[in-house]
Amino acid sequence: MENFAVIDLGSNSCRMTITQIQEDGSYAVTHRLKEMVRLSENENATDTPTLQAEAIDRTIAALKSFAVVYKDLPNLTIKAVATAATRKASNQKKFLKRVKNDVGLDIEVIPGTTEAYYDYLGVVNTLPTTNCVMVDTGGGSCELVLIVNGQAKDLISLPIGAVSLSEKFGLNDQVTASQLFKTMTFVDKIFNSVWWLRNGLNLPLVCLGGSNRTLAKINRRKCNILNFEDIHGYRLRDNAIYDTFNTVISQDAAGRAAIPGLAKDRADIIVGGMIPAISLMRFLDSDRMIFSQNGLREGILFEHLTALAEQSAKVSE
Repeated sequence: MENFAVIDLGSNSCRMTITQIQEDGSYAVTHRLKEMVRLSENENATDTPTLQAEAIDRTIAALKSFAVVYKDLPNLTIKAVATAATRKASNQKKFLKRVKNDVGLDIEVIPGTTEAYYDYLGVVNTLPTTNCVMVDTGGGSCELVLIVNGQAKDLISLPIGAVSLSEKFGLNDQVTASQLFKTMTFVDKIFNSVWWLRNGLNLPLVCLGGSNRTLAKINRRKCNILNFEDIHGYRLRDNAIYDTFNTVISQDAAGRAAIPGLAKDRADIIVGGMIPAISLMRFLDSDRMIFSQNGLREGILFEHLTALAEQSAKVSE
């Protein structure tokens, strides 16, 4: 039996999943933890992206709280990865060294394309996604994958996310028509630069990330669906999505925090977080979204399970 821990250090949140894997290949998730650390907060305040001291302190505290959970687990394997905020930080090496010194944890900074591929693995192994465009909107980046016949045909990571867009265009509180227009025009131009994206015209979107999942949670709460947070495989048509987005952008931060299904700690970044998927839906003339609870951490798990199965097959030969 192996305890396999995956830590995902993003721009907005830090998450950990621990899975107990049995000798026969069966597995069960034993822990799911999340801390909102806002690692990318004010990272772009200067010309050189730099992780700020307060954000680093919050992240270290979160990682220490995770260590308390896993430190006494037997036969433990840890895979810790960092994404957009750490990826672009000028003080990346200093930050990773502090994590190693303070927490005893080695973190791998993965490329955006690797992040997108792990998302794909997490989705394709748990949802019937034959032909679609997958979008994972995080705090500092947005991963896109064109899935054709179940395979990742094209993928990319773009430097737009909930925190970065909210800070760049001032979307944290009341949003003006001018701010919204500028933001969506900015995002549309980025999508236009991705040559293969038009090959996803009319395909459904499979949506990952906290901001996208919030769309589903708001609608499930509105419909009084029991266990509204269980959104894996949930589907929404375009009209319901646009109505929800309209509700969100019509409120200031305090009003958004009061919307059922919208976490209060996302109220200031939720507009920036929803814009990439909303814009992509219009860009591709897609009529529906399918939501996935699984992504990067699950993708890493499936990669690990495949490696274990291959090792077992070699031993038995």
